[in-house]
Amino acid sequence: MGGAEVFTHEIAKRWVDTGHEVTLFTSEFPDCKREEILDGVRVIRRGGKYSVYGRARKYYKKYFSKENFDLIIDEVNTRPFFTPKFVNNGEKIVCLIHQLAREYWFYETPFPISHIGYYFLEDRWLRNYVNVPTVTVSESTRKDLLDLGFKQVFVVPEGLNFRPLSSVPKKENHPVVVYVGRLRKAKRPDHAVKAFRNVRNSIPDAELWIIGDGSFKGDLTRLANGGVRFFSGLSDGERRDLIGRAWVLVNPSVREGFGLNIVEANALGVPCVAYDVPGLRDAVLDGKTGFLAESGNIEALAKGIIQIFTDDSLRAKFSQECLVYSKGFTWERVAEEFINMIRAA
Repeated sequence: MGGAEVFTHEIAKRWVDTGHEVTLFTSEFPDCKREEILDGVRVIRRGGKYSVYGRARKYYKKYFSKENFDLIIDEVNTRPFFTPKFVNNGEKIVCLIHQLAREYWFYETPFPISHIGYYFLEDRWLRNYVNVPTVTVSESTRKDLLDLGFKQVFVVPEGLNFRPLSSVPKKENHPVVVYVGRLRKAKRPDHAVKAFRNVRNSIPDAELWIIGDGSFKGDLTRLANGGVRFFSGLSDGERRDLIGRAWVLVNPSVREGFGLNIVEANALGVPCVAYDVPGLRDAVLDGKTGFLAESGNIEALAKGIIQIFTDDSLRAKFSQECLVYSKGFTWERVAEEFINMIRAA
């Protein structure tokens, strides 16, 4: 699951634990159950990646409109469900947007779809929600939405699926920078590989660990030179062990909703060097839990990594600050703040 899916599941099951009834309508996948109960959450699956939107409208008209829901949360992942156009049985509507697509159009879709999406579709779609109370996970996305004319935008934090460590774990005996995430063009893992070349020129025994999989992996393996290792198919425990042994995390994404993998690394005592873009600038405390570099500036990205590698006292200070910072991210807090926002909106 991606970050948005984890967010949805973690808060939904906590709402169930506090006495609420929660139904999740989502798309189908091969060999899935069309209906089931997961952690107390009723899950209904209909349609595919693109058809789920039309199926949601039909399912609401046939079934949901008769179930007397108090609240409909329209979770927008680039394309919305357009619930304000068909939800009409007195339910309150709240919009949940983790991030805007924006530059993703150019990285993940071909021309001319990329230009149509960036310059026309996304803004037009989102204008349907300017008067709907909206929740997002970062001040960066909140600003984007306010700039589009949204009237009420509330920020709730992200959460962690594990407890932050009480002390910095034992590190590798040589410098290791780790990249964690899907290997897609918009995540710009190629910038991590290119920055590492500069790092390797200054620190010959350094390594880059790339944890993740995706359509961009083949290109990355051809681009990678000495000191780059790839890991995939890991359990959560194996992944956290590798991250905790690294000296620094690198995140060169074009934009994120928040950058949860940064806080996850912080909870393991690992500072981060990231691009100064929406979402990532919200997750990194620049000069305290890592460094922010100018977006697209590979030399600046490498410089930040080298500085943490070569300054032992700075690295130790950052690692301790990371552990402290990460303790504020719990799913219990997220679920409570979200439900309080709904009541206040």
